[in-house]
Amino acid sequence: MLTEFKLSINEYLADLSYSPVHSLVDIISFNKAHPIEERLKDFGQENLVLAQNTKGIGHVERARIHLLKELSASGLEKLVKEHQMDAIVAPEHYASNYLAIGGHPSIVVPAGYNEKGVPFGTSFGGLQGYEPRLIEVAYAFEQSTKVRRPPMFKP
Repeated sequence: MLTEFKLSINEYLADLSYSPVHSLVDIISFNKAHPIEERLKDFGQENLVLAQNTKGIGHVERARIHLLKELSASGLEKLVKEHQMDAIVAPEHYASNYLAIGGHPSIVVPAGYNEKGVPFGTSFGGLQGYEPRLIEVAYAFEQSTKVRRPPMFKP
């Protein structure tokens, strides 16, 4: 996952016109130069450094990627297609990791507040190409629940 992250973030950042960073190594350097603003003490950047130190996709990584694609195809994709589902619904963002394995989109929208006023969400996910459908479903959910409001925390 670290290798895939490194490759993907470098590809994405390379195309940005107006950005102080254009690679993962730039992000790491930026964070080091701005430790207070980037809250390095709170969050660190161990995973970023680990990703930067990867060597790319070799035989082991290719085998794992192939396995993940097979699992996605025989699991989530098969389930959604067999049952003609518009979306997968899950609490918070928890389904996003599983959806990401197959490159599938997800969206999280406000769903309510706990007893201390802390917001929580509901995620909607689907197959590749389902983005317009997910936006419609998420919007309809938000419009029907009307739970979105500024959070109010109780001490």
